Amino acid sequence: MPAYGFFVELEAKPGKEDDVAQFLVDAKALVDAEPGTLAWFSFRLGPSTFRIFDAFETEDDREAHYQGKVRQQIELRGAELFSTPPTITPVDLLASKLPR
Repeated sequence: MPAYGFFVELEAKPGKEDDVAQFLVDAKALVDAEPGTLAWFSFRLGPSTFRIFDAFETEDDREAHYQGKVRQQIELRGAELFSTPPTITPVDLLASKLPR
């Protein structure tokens, strides 16, 4: 069962909304290669507001993801895509339901 997660807040620069959406779609392939990432969701809350939520069984898995390729891409393309630096908040999960 996942016990750890991240909640990531992203705000697209004006005119970059579609690029951010595609960035998040493309990021899934990077996450698929991470065996410790149990769940990963990217979603849009409004025209320029995006979020990521992901879940991990161990703190080591969460740290491996934090040091991984999605974050590297966020840092590499952040100035191009985001109006403010993304906010990455670690969370401790209280309850969850995942497919078996």
